[in-house]
Amino acid sequence: MAWVYLVVASLFEMLFAVTMKYADGFSRVGWSVFTVAAGIASLLFLTAAMKTLPVSVAYPAWTAVGSVGTVFLGALLFGEALTPMKLLCVAAILAGIIGLRLQAG
Repeated sequence: MAWVYLVVASLFEMLFAVTMKYADGFSRVGWSVFTVAAGIASLLFLTAAMKTLPVSVAYPAWTAVGSVGTVFLGALLFGEALTPMKLLCVAAILAGIIGLRLQAG
């Protein structure tokens, strides 16, 4: 169940990052409230996951999935470029998380 919590936490982390863009420096109240709620939800689910998972796996996985997801959402929602170097870096992040997961057993 901890991995499910971690995935949900990561999804909320992506939502948090994207809604920050829409909140426009917290100048748009509705989006700002949504941003804060997504951030809190992300931390709550991460905390639940870390009751079981080691911090050396849970936290890096949470940040990695949030980061990688945000890269693709940035491209999809905001027209940000997916350059070959950006994709290579995403692959490196994913390889690192897979390695940490394999080490965790």
